Formats: sequence, structure tokens, C-alpha cells
Amino acid sequence: MQRITSDTVADLFDIAATRRIEQAAATALPAHTLMQRAGLAVARLAMAVAPHARTVWIACGPGNNGGDGFEAAAQLQHRGFLPIVTFAGDESRLPPDAKASLQRARDAGVIFSPKPPAAYGLAIDALLGIGATRPVENAMAEWLRQMHATTQPVLSVDVPSGLNADTGVSSAIPHSSAASSRFCITFLTLKPGLFTAQGRDAAGTVWFDDLGCGGGIAEQPAARLAGRPTAPPRSHASHKGSYGDVAVIGGAPGMAGAALLAGSAALHAGAGRVFVGLLDPSAAPVDLAQPELMLRDADALDLSGMTAVCGCGGGADVRTVLPRVLATAAALVLDADALNAIAGDSALQAQLASRGRHGKPTVITPHPLEAARLLDCTAADIQADRLAAARELASRYGAVAVLKGSGTVIAGDSGTPPVINPTGNAALATAGTGDVLAGMIGAAMASKQSPFEAAQSAVWRHGHIADTWPADAPPLTAGALARQAPG
Repeated sequence: MQRITSDTVADLFDIAATRRIEQAAATALPAHTLMQRAGLAVARLAMAVAPHARTVWIACGPGNNGGDGFEAAAQLQHRGFLPIVTFAGDESRLPPDAKASLQRARDAGVIFSPKPPAAYGLAIDALLGIGATRPVENAMAEWLRQMHATTQPVLSVDVPSGLNADTGVSSAIPHSSAASSRFCITFLTLKPGLFTAQGRDAAGTVWFDDLGCGGGIAEQPAARLAGRPTAPPRSHASHKGSYGDVAVIGGAPGMAGAALLAGSAALHAGAGRVFVGLLDPSAAPVDLAQPELMLRDADALDLSGMTAVCGCGGGADVRTVLPRVLATAAALVLDADALNAIAGDSALQAQLASRGRHGKPTVITPHPLEAARLLDCTAADIQADRLAAARELASRYGAVAVLKGSGTVIAGDSGTPPVINPTGNAALATAGTGDVLAGMIGAAMASKQSPFEAAQSAVWRHGHIADTWPADAPPLTAGALARQAPG
């Protein structure tokens, strides 16, 4: 059993691939083996996360997920716990393995109840697994509501009930919960939906057990977790030119702060030199708080040897500089208002796609609403399948797409599976943090990382700063985030 952390390197498999892997494993083993192993794994994790619990409520559904719950109940009964099972299903229609585990639970003396216990130390959600496609309703919906309305920990079996294992969209789990802790133990494969959209909130801490069937998987992963990025040590015999030039272009009247934040992040992330081309003609010639930033007229910057970061605080004014930026920047990060301008202009869209065809390194960093504008759909459409949306952005525009949000997705325009980033939290939900990320990506690209590698490493580090921000420190602002940006 493995706890999944932000350092974990792992492939993620969709439902179809998981089904094929499960079938191959079941064929190679005696009947009922996988369910017995799964139930034992659930029981062991239950004892680890709630060792002092006496009563354990196990809500079991009508399929094999419920069978895993029955098996866990039998195991906990044998180990001196008091499992109480509520069953939402028809015993006569249970799959054979689940029916066998139901009988094992009864033979062990497990208590079955029509309603949840009044008090318990742990709730186990074994209602619906990866095969569930219908909305959660009736007794199951009520039991889930009760589970997540208390302060007791909740352990989900394989996936939280109602969560789409491919997309992370949930039809059941509330966005907020009183539950003090959430855990999920998933079997045979790690699923992408556990790590993006609503999956991270629903699953909590994810544990993985291959049920003794690991190795030799011949399936193509749908995505991957890449783990902590590595940065090569800087040579002593180096200079500012060794780490590249970043040109931040943005900061229309009233929005200079966004461009300065991106520039600050690029500086602290290790760029050799950072120029800031503000689009406000009345802007001061120097930032006294950050004199390392070289303020310039945006039109005077020669981008042919630079990594441009364009759009931060650009407003409508960024539209006038975009044709030149798209045509001349050696490498390019497009963010915020630059993306909005491109979304509304077919000529700019064609110019962006042309960069991809000519192999010019480009990264786009939309949040869901910006992505929706670029793909001419709604933000709800984007969130309904974040992996598919990121792949479509990368394919349509010939750029590495960074689809921001819970479980940021990084997709390239190639056969490489997208990456789901495991770091970050709600501390980043404040103005300016996206500008900081754009600057960090720009610095990574200026140091000659590939666009995909630069995006992946910067997104991980950006989220890691939030994850490690001290609880007793002042709130994390974009300015503080920029100053923490690692090289």
C-alpha cells in the first residue's frame, strides 16, 4: 500500500484501461481473490487512520464496490472492531464475488442495519465504484450527506461515490464538508479523476494498493503524476546571460501591478535579466522597490532573443502589441488578457497556431473561463472534462496548455500523456497568483527548459509554495509568492 504525495511519480489510467487491467488480473487468479485482497486492504487502512474507533459504519452499494465493503466488514469484525453495515441494494442481484463477501460478513457476525449508527468513529463509503454512471440518489445520497455532515473521518473505497474516475466531476460529494479527514484507497490503478476538478476535495489523502497485481501493465496511461521536479545545479563559471532574458509585456493603465508581479516572479525564479514593457505610457521609469526590473517601452523591446511573458494586466491595450509578440518572440508565455484577445480574433488565433507549426516554444496558461473562450464553449464544458479540454487547447493552438485550477493539467501537442499537478491549495485563490505563475514559467523557459518541462516544473513549485506556507504566517499574497519563487 502506498500513500500518494506531491512527490509521487505515477501513471494514471482511465476507466476503460482499468477495466481491462482488472479483467486480466481476475483471469489469472482464483475466483474472489481480488475482492478478498481489496477488503483486507480497506480494513488495514481503516485501522491505521482511525485506530481508536470502536464502531465503524460501512455503507455498501449494489455492486462490487459494496462487496469490498462487506469483505472489509468481515475483516474488521475478526480484529475486534464493531462494523455496522448499511446495504443499499438487492441481494439477489449482487455480482457473484459481492454475494460471496456478503455471506462472509454474515458468517463473521457483522451487524446489518437499515440505518446508520447514531455514533461511530469512522465511516467507510463503499457505495459506488468506477462503473457508476447514474446520479446518486435515494438512500445512498442520504447516507453520503450524513457521512459528510459530521466531523468523523470518511474512507472511500476505490473512488468516492459519485465521482467520475476519468474527469473528477462529482454528482454526489459536497464541495465543503465538516468531515475532519477524508481518505481514499484506490485499487489496481490510480485514476485521473482523483487528482483534478472535484476529485481532490472528494478523495482527500489517496492511498494506492495494486492488490498484488503490479507490473507489466501494457495499457497507455491517460495522464500522469510527475512528482517533484529536479533543477540542475548552477555552474560557478556562469553569468546572467547563462540564464536567459525574460520580457514581461503588460500592465495597461491601472494594471501595472500584474506585470510587475510577473517580472518579480521571473527574477526570483532565476532569470538572468528581466525587462518589463509596461503598456501604460505614464508609468514611472523605475520600480524603486525592485530596481532589478528593467522598465522599458514595450515597443522598444527586441524579443528575438528573449522569452516573452505577455498579457499580465494587459487589458484591451495588449491587442495592439500581440501581432509583433507572436511573430518575433523567441519563446512565449501567453496569459490573461493576451488569451482573451486571441480568443476574440481569428487572425491572432492563426498566428498563434503558426508558431506551433514552426516549432517556436509557446505556453498558454488559461483558467477555465479563458479556456472556454479559446475553445468557444462554456466554463462548465471545460470543467466537465479538464483533461480533454487541455488536450484540445494544445492541439488547436500548437502550444503547451496549462489549464489552471484544482489539479492543474499540463498538456502538450504530442503523444505525451498530460500531467496533472498534485500541489497547490486554496491559498492561491487570490489576485495576482496567476501572474506569478506566468513569470515562473517564463524564467524556466529562458533557462532553456522545454515548454512542457518548464510548465510542469513551474506549476509544481508554484503550488508547493502554498502547500508549505506556514499556518501561523500572514496570508499568502501574490507578492510574497513571487519572492518565494525558487530557481
